[in-house]
Amino acid sequence: METVHSESAAVMREPGKTWADFEGRLVRVPIIARALRGALRLEDYRLLLHDHYQQVLDGSRWIARAVSSIDRDHLELRSRFLEHARTEHRDYEMLERDYAAAGGDIAVLHNGGQNIGSRALSAWMFQCAARPNPLELLGAMFIIEGLGKHFACIFARALQQHLALEPRQVSFYHYHAEHDEDHLAELQAVLESGVLQVDGLAERIAETARVTGRLYLLQLEELGNY
Repeated sequence: METVHSESAAVMREPGKTWADFEGRLVRVPIIARALRGALRLEDYRLLLHDHYQQVLDGSRWIARAVSSIDRDHLELRSRFLEHARTEHRDYEMLERDYAAAGGDIAVLHNGGQNIGSRALSAWMFQCAARPNPLELLGAMFIIEGLGKHFACIFARALQQHLALEPRQVSFYHYHAEHDEDHLAELQAVLESGVLQVDGLAERIAETARVTGRLYLLQLEELGNY
């Protein structure tokens, strides 16, 4: 058991470094930087919600694809992925409500498409999910859930402060700020379960975290570019 915990600590250190680099880049992305310094317009926020919605629609789909790629040797992890898909698959509804509450036209939201960064991110996630036993997706989940735990609350407060938004207009970010810490704890439990004994998995988790982080930033950099 001590060996399992040491392997878990080692593999979490590398994504931790990746997260630090990701966060440093995140706050320099134009729309995020403007939001944090109070220079964001309401139409900018609606654009962010619009493009985020298009990407989130794919979220539970790639998790479900990953579940179907996990064999009987990893039934416990399959169950955890299924639970994650269950908790995430209604995220799009929160984004719909926030978008409408911020003055957006739901018809525009429903008829919208992914920007080129979201397309790249979704293609990468589906590619990973289709591999046999894609346990390296734990690295992607580390980045995505980390956004909720470490950044969503800060971002939501900045939006409310500078755009005078009500909680109902930023419910998606508040929800993830409150719940993604639990999801990261679940991820830690998975890493301590012995899954890292798969040859080369630690390296693949770290690589997947790096690529996912970069592509997540790309979708924010390419808002409105369809």
